[in-house]
Amino acid sequence: MTEARIAQNTEVTLHFALHLENGDTVDSTFDKAPATFKVGDGNLLPGFEAMLFGFKAGDRKTVVVPPENAFGQPNPQNVQVMPRSQFTGMDLSEGLLVIFNDAANTELPGVVKAFDENQVTVDFNHPLAGKTLNFEVEIISVTAIQ
Repeated sequence: MTEARIAQNTEVTLHFALHLENGDTVDSTFDKAPATFKVGDGNLLPGFEAMLFGFKAGDRKTVVVPPENAFGQPNPQNVQVMPRSQFTGMDLSEGLLVIFNDAANTELPGVVKAFDENQVTVDFNHPLAGKTLNFEVEIISVTAIQ
């Protein structure tokens, strides 16, 4: 029997780390419990999953994930200018994370990019949008599922 490789209908247990191009680590499981997911279950972005296809238990690799396969490019429409009156009582600063609720009461995080006495510019793009990431993985197990 051949060793199971990552593909559709597999469950994968792995350690991973996401690194920015400058080497900064964004997230990692190497110092804690490994992560387990089923290919296609939504726990891992499709672009990251695709990079793992063909890997088997014991493989340890780092793959470069361009923005298109990760968190996408920043969308200028996701940068909103709002009246300062919506931030009454808040101590604003550039880089401050603010949370809004949309019509469906889903939380939407945004980052304050600029502000003055009249308006506040908030960026709702994912913080990793536009970034090329180094995806380091160590595959612990790959199991075929039905």
